[in-house]
Amino acid sequence: MRYNRDFLLFTGKKPEDIDANRKLIRIKAGKGRKDRYTLLSDVALQILREYWKQEKPDKWLFPSWNSEKHITARTVQKIFQKACQKAGIKKEVTVHSLRHSFATHLLESGIDLRYIQELLGHKSSKTTEIYTHVSTKNLSAIKNPLDSLLTGGET
Repeated sequence: MRYNRDFLLFTGKKPEDIDANRKLIRIKAGKGRKDRYTLLSDVALQILREYWKQEKPDKWLFPSWNSEKHITARTVQKIFQKACQKAGIKKEVTVHSLRHSFATHLLESGIDLRYIQELLGHKSSKTTEIYTHVSTKNLSAIKNPLDSLLTGGET
């Protein structure tokens, strides 16, 4: 599957790929073999700091049982599936679902599609539009311009 490559890249993070000051994660040779950055949340940064203090990773941020290698995409998928079970999530989801959710939440928060495109590493905005499912909640909030014309701007 296509997304396995993306997760192998993410699982292969080295400590220097985390830019805590700018709250960014460097993705090396991601989509299109291009380097890019994506967002690191305050919550994730705090968890990473606690993890760092406890585990003191050297070569890989998330090493496998053999510290010379990083964890695999399959390991991440298993951890994700267990977390979903523990949280009582019944819907069929994959780690890749997080990418869709990330893009959708950014869009619903009013982030411009071009920024989302950059964060996801897409060349074409058409590709980004596939990942971003516009919720009906936001569609219902859009006021038809005709209503403003007919009511004199009062809606």
